[in-house]
Amino acid sequence: MRLEDVDWSAGRLWVITKGTGQRDPVPASPQAFAYTAAYLDQAGLPEPGGPIWRTRRGEPRQLTYWAMRRVIQRANAVLGTNYTLHDTRHTAATRMARDPSLTLVEVQTILRHAHLSTTARYTAVGLEDLMDKLAEHYQRPRQEVRWSQTYDPANVEAVFGAR
Repeated sequence: MRLEDVDWSAGRLWVITKGTGQRDPVPASPQAFAYTAAYLDQAGLPEPGGPIWRTRRGEPRQLTYWAMRRVIQRANAVLGTNYTLHDTRHTAATRMARDPSLTLVEVQTILRHAHLSTTARYTAVGLEDLMDKLAEHYQRPRQEVRWSQTYDPANVEAVFGAR
């Protein structure tokens, strides 16, 4: 990503889509822009046309997928975890798919999935969410079952006969 790929005022980034190789705009969170600005403040602006994200060890160069993968591997070794860079995408996709304010088609567009069925994989109900919903259900007072209207006993007798 280059500085030209960041539309600060519109809140979007321009990315190269894996499937088509096209340069497409995608929305980004205000936090993403704040972190990017903080990074640039610390690391300095790149040369014109140069990459925003650069390595911090050794000679500064473009932070490629493989270099970032290595950063995460080192963090995993220290933390005793097994995360991948792609796990962050899955986490974001799951959170967006579970957000009732976003439609599945909107999430599909943000993730740039070609097929809605790919995005639908992230709609599975999480066990913790299900437990929370059940706890709410059990805490609500049980409502009495009531008929929505009263019936004239003469009409009931006409239909069902006398007792």
